[in-house]
Amino acid sequence: MSNLEQRPTETSAGGATVDDSPELLGPREVPLGGPRAMTVRRTLPHRDRRMVGAWCFVDHYGPHDLTGTTGMDVPPHPHTGLQTVSWLSEGDVLHRDTLGSEQMIAPGQLNLMTAGRGIAHSEETPAPAQRTTQRLAGVQLWVALPSASRDVDPHFEHHSSLPVLDVGGVRAQVVIGSMDGAQSPARAYSPLVGADVTLDADGAGLLPLEASFEHAVLAMEGDIEVAGRTVRFGELLYLPPGPRDVALSAHAPARALLIGGEPFDEHIVMWWNFVGTDHDAIVEARRQWEAQDERFGTVHGYDGPWLQAPELPNSRLKARGRTRH
Repeated sequence: MSNLEQRPTETSAGGATVDDSPELLGPREVPLGGPRAMTVRRTLPHRDRRMVGAWCFVDHYGPHDLTGTTGMDVPPHPHTGLQTVSWLSEGDVLHRDTLGSEQMIAPGQLNLMTAGRGIAHSEETPAPAQRTTQRLAGVQLWVALPSASRDVDPHFEHHSSLPVLDVGGVRAQVVIGSMDGAQSPARAYSPLVGADVTLDADGAGLLPLEASFEHAVLAMEGDIEVAGRTVRFGELLYLPPGPRDVALSAHAPARALLIGGEPFDEHIVMWWNFVGTDHDAIVEARRQWEAQDERFGTVHGYDGPWLQAPELPNSRLKARGRTRH
């Protein structure tokens, strides 16, 4: 998924975190496209906290009723220096990229695209006759690549089977990374974890954590109690490193996304759909995309034009650290 804001703000991240207390981060609504666009709820990057481990972007959308609509329609757009993690709880999305990948994703399956030095892709809801449902809900996440891997060859993975961990009244499907011995087959470039967590009505349990990781819990469906705090639908609760487990409970059926990783100690600049080390790297990536340079290739099969990049800000992009503090 692209950041389709026409005036994307400069996002600088990396470096040490000085605030080690839990933080509840509320979402901001962002239209994914034009006037009748699908709206997403963005919790990362946040004004106060830009990353959780290497996770640097969290968009949560739906549930949307797609009856009479085209649904998701994100034209071909570029990425550098990151991985995109596409995860659905309802609906279908068709992915195409410049490697020639064409893959439909369904709930419980993972589409993982590693941009590395550069790739482009499109994402769209299939035509009405090809849909399994008229509803769409899910998350789109980005993982920043560390400097040693930032320019790797781009590649794409689809995983239809992922491990599941049952802990009391909590069920966790491990999307990427590992949890209590349950290891996802998805390739990660830094120590991290992502898991889809479900609870039945009045369900409760202790979810195991890696003590060296910082974590965050996103309420995807319903409200959920996390470490004694209420996280309402669409909110993200940041949890600092230290604990080896976290208590989760819900009065009604609920679903959450757990993300986490070792604190990312590199400085990066994220602007539009690019992650880079400095201003010049972002400027060059934008120039090459606008010139349709072979660095990004061509997405075949999408019916429509590619997405043009917004204008750069007048000032130089700077890395200022992974939080505002």
